[in-house]
Order: sequence, then structure tokens, then C-alpha cells
Amino acid sequence: MVIAGGGFGGFYAARALERLLPPQSAQVTLVNEANFMLYTPLLAGAAGATLDPRHVVVSLRSELRRTELVIGQVSGADPAAATLGVQRVDGERLDLSYDQLIVALGSVSRTDPIPGLAEHAIGLKSLADATALRNQVLNCFDIAETVEDPAMRAQYLGFVFVGAGYAGVEGLADLQDFAAQAIELYPRCRAQGMRWVLAEARERIMQEVPPSLSEFAERELRGRGIEVRTDTTLLELSAGAAKLSGDETIMARTVVWTAGVKPSPVVAELGLPLNGEGRVVVDRTMFVDPHTLAGAGSRPGSPAAPQVWAIGDCAAVPDPSRPGHSCPPTAQHAIRQGRLVARNVAAALGGSGASARPFRYRTKGVVAELGRSQAVAITFGIRWRGLPAWLIARTYHLLLMPGVERKLRLLMDWNVALMFGRDTSSPGRLGSPTPLGRD
Repeated sequence: MVIAGGGFGGFYAARALERLLPPQSAQVTLVNEANFMLYTPLLAGAAGATLDPRHVVVSLRSELRRTELVIGQVSGADPAAATLGVQRVDGERLDLSYDQLIVALGSVSRTDPIPGLAEHAIGLKSLADATALRNQVLNCFDIAETVEDPAMRAQYLGFVFVGAGYAGVEGLADLQDFAAQAIELYPRCRAQGMRWVLAEARERIMQEVPPSLSEFAERELRGRGIEVRTDTTLLELSAGAAKLSGDETIMARTVVWTAGVKPSPVVAELGLPLNGEGRVVVDRTMFVDPHTLAGAGSRPGSPAAPQVWAIGDCAAVPDPSRPGHSCPPTAQHAIRQGRLVARNVAAALGGSGASARPFRYRTKGVVAELGRSQAVAITFGIRWRGLPAWLIARTYHLLLMPGVERKLRLLMDWNVALMFGRDTSSPGRLGSPTPLGRD
């Protein structure tokens, strides 16, 4: 069995297979770009310095003791030959044969053809993005403190977030909270003040929650001086300014793009059927119809033929709560899909006649932190806001984080930040050594 992708879906599929299958009964191989699983809902905390960036990841080797790990990038597949192409971390090309393939390659930031977006904007999708944003805020303060021209200083003290979903609102709230503490160390910057703008193309922020919670979140952000622009899009971006619809130009050196996601581009290279959004077409059991695979005519039709499954953000798994729609790209759906696809794969391998189960999970709730001990949450239909929602959000993430060690690290980081404030030092370019001999 080969699992392509080590995010929430792939990680929980591998862990469930280790528990379901007897030792030595099958070989499970997980392919991932890094040797860790990124806990994406906590990226805002890493950017906002309430969490050490190393504590929002889970070591795959520590948690998956019976799974073989291949660190590299998936580069393609040949369904007819039942092989998955991988470019290992050292650049060597591997072809992994499989009897069962689980595609869990996740998603990347969705971008629009906006002039200057690719050159000047930053995403918030990876650990590198989170640390880069934290560095960016502090670098802007360091530069602005020595700039004499107030107009030029305003560029370095301007921050724009485009996209007001979970990632945008949580990222903005945490980073602004961090900047509000850090700016106290910069007298000139503090005297001039920062400008934070949140732009959303739709009529309200946080479309994923009911209007009452969305309005609470917007009031909370506006109460901190954050400017919220709804029905507003980004038209053009330069090194020092963002042009928004309505002929408004915001002076800013920092623009963060959080306006949606799309399936990983390599999904299109696997020879699998895709829908209009580029997600793999699967049935309710997350199984890919073998007759739709590239080269399917050369594949044997027996039950022993290699089988392909797809889960997570890159798969169009039918949503039981919304007929005709696919499941949303959230961590809670990917986790449940990973566990269920492992059970279905184990049933297919066991030959016991057990049928694959359809995916029936419905969203049980949502949580979104707003910084400063504020949040919004829905649990089993009950709506929460303010401090109770913040406690629910942190408890939820603490329970969901795999491993006792990781849970303790989260608790320690959160408590240290509550007692002493956020760390206002720059983590630097993690993982990028200084070349020897450089002057």
C-alpha cells in the first residue's frame, strides 16, 4: 500500500492501517515532502508567536513506527502499471509499485491572475510562510524605525490580508496581536501607528459560520482598529501598495493572500479522473472507478487488480449533508476520511467479503480564534463567542494534536505566552545555513 501525502488525511490513514492490519501482513509506504505532518490550524499561532514553529508539526517517524517513509515529491503516476513516480529529497527518481494507492496530496493556495500578486504577496499555507510572516513584520518595524519620510514609513507599517475565511481571519488576528505588542519596542513606529486592512470579495467575512458569529468577529476586529472591507477585491499589487476595487490604494509592504485553496497541481499528473475544480472524482467510499483511470483497458478486471482511493482536499468526496456537493477542504473531514479509507482498504485486502463503507460524516462544529482570548465556535449546533469560544477552540486543538509530547508542548507555549507575552524576536530563516566562507 502506498499513501501519497502526509497531511491530515494521509497521516490518519497510515496510523489507522497500522492499527487495523496485523504486523507483517502488508507493507505500507507513505510519501511526503517533509518528515512531519503540519497541523495547519495552528499556523496562525506560529506566525503570531504564541507557538514555537517546531511545535505545530508532528514527527511522522515518531508516530508511524510500522510505516515506511519516503521523503520526496510525487511527480506522477502510471495507473496501467500501478506505479507512483516520486522524486526523492536528493533528486533521485523512484517508481513505487502498489496494490492499493491512497491519494491524499492536499491543496495549495489558489491564486488569481492579478498583476504583482505572485511577486509581492505572501501566503499562509506552510510553516515557512508562517515564519516568513513573523520575520516580515519585525523587518518592517526595523526598517520603519530608521526611515525619516513618514510616507515611506507608512508603507512599512501597512498590512493587508486578502481573503476573510478561517485562514485569513485567524492569521490577521494573531499577527496583528503580535504586532501590537512588538511595536511598543519601536518609538517612531508607535508614534505613527500601523494600518491593518482585511479585504473580502463577498458580502461578509467568515462565510463558514452563521451571520451572527461573522458579525461578532467583524466587530471584534474593528474594535482593534482593523479596517474590514467587504465586497472588495485586489486589483493590483506593487512593492509598496495594494490597489483595491473602489479605486482605493493601501500603502503596504506586506500583503497576505488567503483567498482560498485548490488541489495540489501534481494531482493532474496521476492519470485520475478530475472534476471541474481539479479534485479526484470518487464515490461515497472514496474509491476511484477503475474504468476511468488512464490506461484502464490494460488493467486486469479481477478483484486482485490494483485499486486507487482519494481523500482530503484533493478528492471530491460526496458530502452527505449537501447532496450534489463535495466535502469542504477541512481538517476534520480529512481526518475522518483517512480513518475510513484505511478501514475500506483493510476490508479489500482481507477478502472477508466485507463491503466498503460510505463516508457519512457531517460537520459537528467549527472554531476560529480571533486573538486576545477571543474566538467564535459552533459545537453540536450551539454557538459560542468571546472567551468561552476561545477556551473551546484551544481545548479542541489540544485534544486533536497527536501524541502526549506534542500536547504538552502546546500547553507550555500557550501558558508562557499568557504569562510573559509573545516572543518578539525573529526566528530567522529556519533550515537555511550560512554558507562557509561568506564575508
